[in-house]
Amino acid sequence: MKTGVELIARERARQEGVEGFDAIHDSGSGHADGQLALAACYYAMPGSVYVPVLRRDIQPEYLYPRDWGDKWAKRGPKERLRQLVAAGALIAAEIDRLQRQENDDAAC
Repeated sequence: MKTGVELIARERARQEGVEGFDAIHDSGSGHADGQLALAACYYAMPGSVYVPVLRRDIQPEYLYPRDWGDKWAKRGPKERLRQLVAAGALIAAEIDRLQRQENDDAAC
């Protein structure tokens, strides 16, 4: 059995290698407004919060970046582990993006 960190690292590698969501994509595709972190929130929130009928004060559909399309918005009751792994990988991508941005800013 792989640990959570191993699953997240494997998912991040898949996102980069298979989907093409690498450093160049993440830094240059309009993700500076926190889209990666928002998508991570969308995937990480438990179903009891996600279901708008149960919690009308939280509207999770607004967390998911609208310009990403429905293809990537995968939520389902049998996919909880997968959602958390994706959330972790998206957080890792956002951390990397912010670190690159800080390095670029410091170099100027």
